[in-house]
Amino acid sequence: MTEPPHPTGLAGTSEMPDGVASADDLPAVELRDIWKRFPGVVANAGAHLRVRRGSVHAVLGENGAGKSTLMNVLSGVYRPDEGDVRIGGMAHHFRTPADALAAGVGMVHQEFRLVPSFTVAENVVLGACERIVRRSAVEFAVGALAERFGLATEPDRPVWQLSMGERQRVEILKALWRDAQILILDEPTAVLTPGEADELGAVLRHMADDGRTVVFISHKLHEVMGFCDEATVLRGGKTVAASLSVADTDASELAGLMVGASPVITERPPLREAGEVRLEVRHLRCLDDRGLNGLDGMELAVRSGEIVGIAGVAGNGQRELTQCIAGLRPVESGTVHLMGEDRTDASPRQRFADGLGYIPEDRLGVGLAPRLSVTDNAVLRTYGRHRRGPFLDSGAATSHCRDLVDQFGVRTGPLDEPIAGLSGGNLQRLLVGRELVDGPRVVVAAQPTRGLDVQGVKAIQDLLVGERDAGAAVLLISEDLDELLTLADRLLVIHAGRIVAEFDPTAAERHAIGEAMVGHAVPVDDQAANR
Repeated sequence: MTEPPHPTGLAGTSEMPDGVASADDLPAVELRDIWKRFPGVVANAGAHLRVRRGSVHAVLGENGAGKSTLMNVLSGVYRPDEGDVRIGGMAHHFRTPADALAAGVGMVHQEFRLVPSFTVAENVVLGACERIVRRSAVEFAVGALAERFGLATEPDRPVWQLSMGERQRVEILKALWRDAQILILDEPTAVLTPGEADELGAVLRHMADDGRTVVFISHKLHEVMGFCDEATVLRGGKTVAASLSVADTDASELAGLMVGASPVITERPPLREAGEVRLEVRHLRCLDDRGLNGLDGMELAVRSGEIVGIAGVAGNGQRELTQCIAGLRPVESGTVHLMGEDRTDASPRQRFADGLGYIPEDRLGVGLAPRLSVTDNAVLRTYGRHRRGPFLDSGAATSHCRDLVDQFGVRTGPLDEPIAGLSGGNLQRLLVGRELVDGPRVVVAAQPTRGLDVQGVKAIQDLLVGERDAGAAVLLISEDLDELLTLADRLLVIHAGRIVAEFDPTAAERHAIGEAMVGHAVPVDDQAANR
């Protein structure tokens, strides 16, 4: 078994630093006046970044502020049109991510870059082994690495069978395997429980204490305040605040710098009386992608005018639950009721006609079609209304799309271009808008605000609260416990395919919820789960 590679040389073109400062005195990372242009878009407009060696440095900004582009320049994915990249005071001109990795720079991307048919272990070591080694040895080594960093996974399991949260752990393991000395993490805690996020924070602090440098991209300001030493804020592709001491600022100031004004933070909506049951799952059982129990007697009910939150560690049946409700996964036993009617055998189209709005966690894999245009994606659910004979009426479809884009604040280019060109936040706004525009009677939302900026999160949360206030039954599945505690009228915890605990979000203690999420809770009875 080969050892994980340790960066010992510098790849790409490099130049020695000016002056005679010692390596310890030089910043680990310095980006100077970075410009990066794409057709019709200036992503970075003279942005700069300076990161101290052995620190955890936050990079903040709204969706579209240029954060990911700047980090892609640092990690060798993009070449800057103008500007300098310096690692340890030495100028670099990375041609590829491999050049950056050889210089000690590794990046964990928000959008997963995994081979679905490969196992966890194969993905982790892909491109990092110098010779053929035994599968068992690779799996053992990857398992040991995962255990060391508290990133629970199964090394022999194919990636296509993993939940989104489990795939995120594989991406983190890939960077850790390569022992990157400068580690860029793009929203690494988006799919972690609060306990796991705290553990990752401790890992990052340990890495920094050992002399590694961490660049941490996050929209969760409480994590920035808890994990990071300094913060740089981007807005409109420019750096508006550089290397702020986190100890000398607060979350409100950082949020204001991100959006250019003090944002309105989402507050807990007032309670309202719930109505009749609109979504009910009874004794539901289904298999996961491996043929094992995905749901094991699931019981829950959601009433008109309430938001029921589902908390849990990724991979405990959340995806299977939403897919069974939407009709995308076969049910082994049990029933799914919509509006009081048994719709277990109904097609997805029939369920949507019943008034179901479905926001899946995998927006590009399930919710949207990347190669189709913005307009085509906007009318996927309603194309029947925009036909002229057997063909789509392009004028009517475009008009519908334009109304949706305007109503939900989607920033997009030409509506006839592929949707893959939109940022993650705008993809999510379009998806959520498409599902909510007609006022659904039942909303199933899985990770609806993952990866969004402060204003994007608030916009989506306000839409869900608005649907609740309009009388919809909302089932919200999220790995952001703060979001659930803010929005949910009732909070259920899922573990091993069952509801194992119920909490009042206004009085619940976070540690108790965390204990239930890892299975340390007394199972609730059917009445409690449907209260």
